[in-house]
This record gives sequence, structure tokens and C-alpha cells, in this order.
Amino acid sequence: MTTPFLPPRIVAPSILASDYGKFGNEAADAEAQGGDWLHLDVMDGHFVENISFGPGVVKALRPHTNLFFDVHLMITRPDHYWEAFAKAGANGITVHVESHHDVRMTLKKIREAGIKTGLALNPSTPFEEVQPFLTDIDLLLVMTVVPGFGGQSFMRETLPKIEAGVAERNRQGLRYHIEVDGGIDAHTAADATRAGANALVAGTTIFKATDRAAAIRSLRDA
Repeated sequence: MTTPFLPPRIVAPSILASDYGKFGNEAADAEAQGGDWLHLDVMDGHFVENISFGPGVVKALRPHTNLFFDVHLMITRPDHYWEAFAKAGANGITVHVESHHDVRMTLKKIREAGIKTGLALNPSTPFEEVQPFLTDIDLLLVMTVVPGFGGQSFMRETLPKIEAGVAERNRQGLRYHIEVDGGIDAHTAADATRAGANALVAGTTIFKATDRAAAIRSLRDA
């Protein structure tokens, strides 16, 4: 019988909630205050309504921190752009199952480039949509809000998808992380981790906190 994969708890501050005028300093502070990864949300104004930044910003941030760059491509054609983000310094690239691309081929090319692969699904997307690709990923991102804007409330109806991700990982003897993004604070982090998530993306909870180190600890201990 395969021993279930028990991944470490990871806290990933989301740079999108930081001070845009001090991006470099904010990235460095995320590391100094105890963050494990830096989450970078890339939005194109098509796949989601908002627009954030491109590979040039990722490249500019890279010298400011040694954190793992967890790049989340909320874009229509990730197959056209993932390579630019890889060259800019991404360590992991997550694409959406709902985007317009050959999901398996995109994941294959990202992995062949030496980058960790992630696959995301929106709250309205059934878990079955990602199931065929679980052997191709290092991370499963369960969106716990509708993607595109920060500050939304955690959607508890997404918890069964986390549980399904754990069950399928154990069934197949896989080793991917399960990440949650959206409305994450100490309370919702507890719910998500009980369901089986181990990587917690948090923006406002960390970057708007008076004591960022304490905010990160509260997520790690949730």
C-alpha cells in the first residue's frame, strides 16, 4: 500500500495585495517576515476582468528575493506566454484548465523547461475537469473565490474539491501540493487545511496586516 503524501505547510504571500509603488521592497519583506513562496497573479483582462502585470515585472522582482516564485497565469492563452514567465524567473507556473489551450501539452512543455507545473480550477468548474491531468502536475490550485479581484469572501462550497484532490492523490500515489487562493485568513485557512490543502495564498491578510510576521504565523499554525 502506498504511503499517503503529507506535504509541508506553505504560506504564499500574494504580491497583488502589496504596495505597487514598492514592489521590490514588498517582495523582500514577504521573505523577511517568513513567507515560503511569493504568489504572482497574472491577469490579462480576457480570462478574468482585471489586468495585473506581465513577465517584465516578474523579472524586475527576481533580484529582490530568493523566494520560490509561484506564478499563476489567469490568462486565455497560457501556452503562448508561459515561456516568457519561465525566462523571467518563475519557479512554478500554474495554468487554468478552463483556458484555451491543450492542457496536457502546456504542462508537458513547462515541465520540460525545468519549471514546476500547476493546474488551477475555478469555483464553478467540476473537479472531474482536472482529474485527467493529475499525473502531470506538481500543484493543484483550488480557487476559493471567483478569480480576478482581491478581497473576496472564501467560498466554502469549494472544500469538497480539496478533499477530492487529496483522495485522488492518495489513490494514485501522487505527490502534488494542494493550494488554495482567495479569502484566506486564519479561520478559512483552518477550514482549508482540514480539508487537505497545504499551500495557502494570502494577499490582504498578510500585506495589509500591521504585523506581517504574525499574520504569516497565524496561517502556518491554522
